[in-house]
Amino acid sequence: MADLFTPFIQNDRQQRLYHIAEQVAGRMKARVKEADEQALFLEENLHDMKELGYVTMTLPKEFGGEGISLYELVLLQEKVATGDGAAALSIGWHLGVVKELGEERPWDATTFDAFAKDLGENKKVVNRLATEPATGSPTRGGIPQTKAIREGSYYILNGRKSFATMASVLDYYLVTAYVEEKDAVGSFLMEKGETGITIEHTWDTLGMRGTGSDDVIFQNVKVPVDALVELKLKGNKPKGWLLHIPACYLGIAIAARNDVLEFAKNYQPNSLDKPIAYVPHVQNKLGEIELELLQARTFMYSIAEKWDKHPNLRDGMGAELAAVKVIATNAASKVVDLAMRIVGGRGLSKHFPFEKYYRDVRAGLHNPPMEDAVISMLANKAIEE
Repeated sequence: MADLFTPFIQNDRQQRLYHIAEQVAGRMKARVKEADEQALFLEENLHDMKELGYVTMTLPKEFGGEGISLYELVLLQEKVATGDGAAALSIGWHLGVVKELGEERPWDATTFDAFAKDLGENKKVVNRLATEPATGSPTRGGIPQTKAIREGSYYILNGRKSFATMASVLDYYLVTAYVEEKDAVGSFLMEKGETGITIEHTWDTLGMRGTGSDDVIFQNVKVPVDALVELKLKGNKPKGWLLHIPACYLGIAIAARNDVLEFAKNYQPNSLDKPIAYVPHVQNKLGEIELELLQARTFMYSIAEKWDKHPNLRDGMGAELAAVKVIATNAASKVVDLAMRIVGGRGLSKHFPFEKYYRDVRAGLHNPPMEDAVISMLANKAIEE
């Protein structure tokens, strides 16, 4: 079977990095069922990602990472998702956060250097905890109910965060909170194990169960003043690293494509004299799958390459980045749906991977940015131009 990744690998470095992602995908695939049933991000998966050096891919080279480009991030994440979409999406948040921090350096230099050194030497992982039950996605602009109150040289935090991906295995949390004394939203850097932090296993969803996106509760958590590493500034710059989301869902679609091709080439009911891959209506669906993937992936990689090669254009790329997400997640959903139609009733069976692909790609429709916001953004951009 033709490897859909070969055309997008541009040089020896990317081939080396791709081989690491390939190993990660293979190890994750062996545990997909376990992670899905337990609705947890498995510690074994994280162990393998650390062992293979995957968790430091976006860390700057000066701290022991690979300092990969956005194009490379998309390439690797798409491949890992062919093994386990939930594991890929999970580690994608860590990789993206580290990439953004490493490139923009918004923190005090001493704080960031110590943090990055720890990540490089000890292969630690971090994620932003921003979503809350009352406010929904932070992309909608809600003020967090989690509050930080200044008491001398400390802040006291109280609140609850939902959709905290990899909650049980994170080493660091970047927690958004309303900082009363500054009348602003800020982010606090905390290490796992701080007194007053508890994890409640609330994650019980239809798809992407293996992300282990549980609730994290903060009850009178006392942190030093310098734990406040960021204050939210007006205006949001485009975030290229969020392409890890469409890359993940296209990876799931590629896995479905590969499996349905194998099925179609090998399944021959006794009513036919050849496998169903040669039946016209099945070939039509297989062709549609190839077309959807070709369009979405070419667009995604071209935008990632544009981001890397033209830093001066990044501030105006918000609409293009958002469009990639919408096109990719819609394409992934269509691909998996077509695969299910080819397989038929077997696709609903737990003995086949298709029902999980179907459940997982649905989650992409609910990852930011949301489709309605993207369509509005594109309309306004067209009107203004």
